[in-house]
Amino acid sequence: MEKMNHAFEKMKMLVGLEAEDEESAAVAESNDSFSFMDDFNRQCTLTTKQRLYGFVICLVSGLTCTLLSMLVFLHPIKFGITFTFGNLLSLGSTAFLIGPKRQVTMMLDPVRIYATAIYLASMIIALFCAFYVHNKLLTLLAIILEFGALIWYSLSYIPFARSMVSKVVVACFDTEF
Repeated sequence: MEKMNHAFEKMKMLVGLEAEDEESAAVAESNDSFSFMDDFNRQCTLTTKQRLYGFVICLVSGLTCTLLSMLVFLHPIKFGITFTFGNLLSLGSTAFLIGPKRQVTMMLDPVRIYATAIYLASMIIALFCAFYVHNKLLTLLAIILEFGALIWYSLSYIPFARSMVSKVVVACFDTEF
């Protein structure tokens, strides 16, 4: 049981729960004006076990929606809706681990601000094309854009991954010998 507790504490430190708890305690002590995200973060007080359950449930639901979207691949509108909904659930799952404020802060980090903007915009475009335009070709193009943006956004969390992928792609399509 001691090993389990030690592993659990290590996991909490890995996802930054300790630092966040200290921050929220310091925020609670000062009665200054709070921003929307600070207020929202204070209202989202979950135990570590609840955070892990929320993470797993959202991640599994998101991956299930994304995988089930492959069943309706030939119907781009249905595919766009289920694929995008799966991406939203998967993206939201990490907010359970690190908290919504830190999630937004990490998404708006200068290193990944453009990847975040393109990814979120591509999800909005895909849903717009699926719900309002009802054009299969536009929905399919939006999903391709969304998938590429998802990969680029995911690579932004891995150090040097985007530069490595860029170099590999350039090397593969380089016409000079």
